[in-house]
Amino acid sequence: MITGEQMLAASEVRSLPLVERIGLTVNAVNAGDMINAIVAAEQVGVRQIWTTQGPTTVDALTAFAIAATKTSTIRVGTSILPFYPRHPLALAAQVSTFYQIAPGRLRLGIGASHRPIIEGIYGIDMVAPMAHTAEYIKVLRDALWEGKVDHHGRFYNIKAEPPTKAPVPLLISTLSPGAFKTSGEISDGAISWNCPVSYLLQTAKPALEEGAKQAQRPAPPLVAYVPVALSADRDAVFAAARKRLGTYGRLPFYRNMFAEAGYPVPEDGTIPDALIDNLVVSGDEQTIAARLRDLLNGGLDELLLLPIPVKDADQEWSRLAQLIGAI
Repeated sequence: MITGEQMLAASEVRSLPLVERIGLTVNAVNAGDMINAIVAAEQVGVRQIWTTQGPTTVDALTAFAIAATKTSTIRVGTSILPFYPRHPLALAAQVSTFYQIAPGRLRLGIGASHRPIIEGIYGIDMVAPMAHTAEYIKVLRDALWEGKVDHHGRFYNIKAEPPTKAPVPLLISTLSPGAFKTSGEISDGAISWNCPVSYLLQTAKPALEEGAKQAQRPAPPLVAYVPVALSADRDAVFAAARKRLGTYGRLPFYRNMFAEAGYPVPEDGTIPDALIDNLVVSGDEQTIAARLRDLLNGGLDELLLLPIPVKDADQEWSRLAQLIGAI
């Protein structure tokens, strides 16, 4: 079993049982529903739950803390929590509180998010996102792992001594080769999002490993985001996937990554069929389980599964949770 305090390198993660290397996303408009889903996931053998954090969604760390009191071993992770609206000491206090409730069960994924969200919704200037990420991680690690921050940089001027340490793994969101390289240098894991498998294996992982090599540290694991649709109806899967993933074709960071991966998106932002085919794993339980095994045996370290609802979102989520628990 992995615990949050085990800073496992990618090579160590790949030797774990497959069930330990697969996480399931839960997104709920209601905190009670999210907590109940985490409890249900643990009961069927899921080892890790992830959730995204939006400007107006359920607060992930609050829901996770309550869920932790109702479960015993399941790990939880943010994928991701945007850092621009959160001062690092404020986030450190939240994380430390969770750690006191459930040590070893949180993996904190953070990232810059996107300009339409940070500037368009929060109204915060998004300046030098990769440099800001690196400085934020430095301050956060000092606060959580060292219990002392004395930092005077471009974005933060902080001097503080938190009363307790909370050595929670710090992962960062990654799309570009530069982001993967930075993750290899400073993070405890790289969280991809909507990246084709060929791009992850041929571009992302080499950049991650190069960053780790330059920093003289083991390469951290790559957590690969994989949309999953429990349906053999190809047309229905494509319609559901286009509805769920369509926004990404209009976001500049993703458009650049898709083009670099060999899947250029037209000006209107429509996700090409070939890209959906590459990104989305679909079929019945047996077909999906076989594909997940292939991905993990083929070079990916961990999988972060996002259910793409086709007919019944709740039922399909439950079926996918049972599939993961039995893999």
